[in-house]
Amino acid sequence: MTEEKLIEAIRIVPDFPVKGIQFFDVTTLFKDVACYAEVIDRICSLYADKGITKVAGIESRGFVTGAAVAARLGAGFVPIRKPGKLPARVVSEKYTKEYGTDSLEIHDDAITPDDVVLVHDDVLATGGTALAAVKLVKGFGPKAVFCNFIINITDCPRTSPIPEDVPVESILNMAER
Repeated sequence: MTEEKLIEAIRIVPDFPVKGIQFFDVTTLFKDVACYAEVIDRICSLYADKGITKVAGIESRGFVTGAAVAARLGAGFVPIRKPGKLPARVVSEKYTKEYGTDSLEIHDDAITPDDVVLVHDDVLATGGTALAAVKLVKGFGPKAVFCNFIINITDCPRTSPIPEDVPVESILNMAER
């Protein structure tokens, strides 16, 4: 399947969740079984030889592909959630995003120093959410951390860049239209 076919399957929603933001909606990509399978295949091919032991998916679209990638790679899945959604003790990280501030949480026993972790989400824009997730994961002292996105918005300024020691990959590069 071509990159163009995958890009065509993504819905762009103007002014969501606030005016001036273009939302890259990957749910339209997920509902097409061939596109969804291709996304999982492409992500897994990037990390098949990295020794990934945990995939940390960022709420909520990062759960949809992150769990499938984890199962395919033979790794555990760790949810990174918005505040108040996890039932046990958590570690939190606050961050700034394009249209406000927020925080993320992860269970305080989710990752060990023996883990190799892939942080996964649907879209990389300014990097605020991704940076917060990476900080949470790195706080556990794992052997290595990788970061992956379905879409990299190439013309969005990275106001919160991911640290250079964390390799970042995406399977699609798109510009805001």
